[in-house]
Formats: sequence, C-alpha cells, structure tokens
Amino acid sequence: MTLGVDSRQLLSYEKPPVNEVICSVLFDPIEALLTPHIGLLWQRFQPDYPFCYEVDPLPPKVEVFNNQVIETMLEESDLPYLPRVWFISSDDTKIVQIQRDRLIHNWRKISPNSEYPRYDSLIKAFQGHLTSFNGFLQEGELGTIQIRQYELSYVNQISQGEAWETLEDIGKIFPDVKWQNSLERFLPKPQYIHWHTRFDLPEEFGRLHISIRNGLADNHPTLFFELSVRGIGKYSSLDLMQNWFDVAHEWTVQAFADLTDKKIQTNIWKRRG
Repeated sequence: MTLGVDSRQLLSYEKPPVNEVICSVLFDPIEALLTPHIGLLWQRFQPDYPFCYEVDPLPPKVEVFNNQVIETMLEESDLPYLPRVWFISSDDTKIVQIQRDRLIHNWRKISPNSEYPRYDSLIKAFQGHLTSFNGFLQEGELGTIQIRQYELSYVNQISQGEAWETLEDIGKIFPDVKWQNSLERFLPKPQYIHWHTRFDLPEEFGRLHISIRNGLADNHPTLFFELSVRGIGKYSSLDLMQNWFDVAHEWTVQAFADLTDKKIQTNIWKRRG
C-alpha cells in the first residue's frame, strides 16, 4: 500500500459533483473539557470562524475487522451533557466541529459559485485546527489526544438533468447499479434507491463505505453519492496522520473513477488525467 501519495498524480475534475468533504478524528473522551473551555477555544478560532452553533454530539462508530462493524452509543458519563459545537466561517462554507471525543473539519458547497478548495488545502486546514486544539488542551492541562480512528468522507450531489432524468437512468452514471428496464418485468418503476457496499483496505488500514441514494436537495431531485473511509491501521501517531488521510484520499478518488461512467467523467465533470 503506497503511503504519502502525491495528490497531483491522481485523477481530478474541473467540475466535480462534490458537495461536502469531511475530515474527522475520533479520540478518547476529554472528560475535563467543559462548556466554558469551548468558549475560550472559540476565541482562538473566531477571526476565521465568527459564527457559533450547537447540535447534539455524534455517537462513535468504530471499525473493527473479522467481518464486524461495531456501532456504539454515546458513552455513559457522570459529567454534564456537552453538545457538539460548530465554529462557522463568514462565508458559511467551512465548519470546525468540536465535541468531547471528536474534531471535525467540513467544507460544504453553499452556492454554485462555491469552489471546491481541493484535498491538499482541506487536509492542511484540518491539521492546523487539530494542532491548535491539541495545544489548547495542553495549555489548559485538560488532557491529551489519544486517537481511536480517522475518517475522510466525500458527499457528491448529481442533480436531475445532469446525466439522468428518472431513476431508471441510474445505470448511465453508475454502471454497477443498472436498472433492467423491460416490458416483461412485473415490478413498476422504482421510487427510491439506496445502494450500499463496503470494501476492506489492506492490512486492516480501514474500510471504505459507499452509498448511492436519491432524495431532494433544495427541493430538486438529486442523487447522493457518498464515499467514506474510516479506520486507523498503524497510524495512531499524530505525526503519521497525514499518511493515513493520503491513502484514504487515494482510495476515494479511485473508487469514484471505478464506479462512475467514464464518458460522464469526461463530458460533464471535465476529468483531467
């Protein structure tokens, strides 16, 4: 398995359908982290992330092997409830999320003019936020980050009219998920599709989850194509973190190319390389 892949050597697209990218690290809960600390932490992020929002914390979802996936609920604690806090950029496209056991950095497409900043830029920002958070914990003697798992996710949105009109056309975009349209069939046209599969990466490095479903985005029929890699392998050190993300990124890019039609990649998303 190649480590430290140069992202410039991978396929790229001038007009990719990506709508959101998520970089995340799950760690042992920082029990000393309290609501007042989040306010102090926001002061460090506030120049670039002037808005703040609270949501419920995410439960941990940890990959294990031997053909199992363990999804644990929020761990019980005697500490008061602490929400997940979003620090939001002024243009609303970037979010830093903090909870007791997780730091997440999102980029999201807010308008057609929101340009995808590319992986190299996102991973650099994510690393910077994690370094800043780790420094804050050490200065406040709140604890240290003990990493349990990384995650890299891409959410793509393909609107109706962009290579498809009805769900029967799904095979035009995803050849592996073709709907066999025939007058001899008993079943009517499908109203909803949700296809999910997963792949193990070598050496228990992690697991790639892929899903395709239809829904609405801004009240417009849309296909949602999500690719997520979760795991840790032998890369529990912060010094080796980018190696993990580089490999996860490579698998995501290659999976996208494998699962989507080559003509659409070229003609609509303007494939390079």
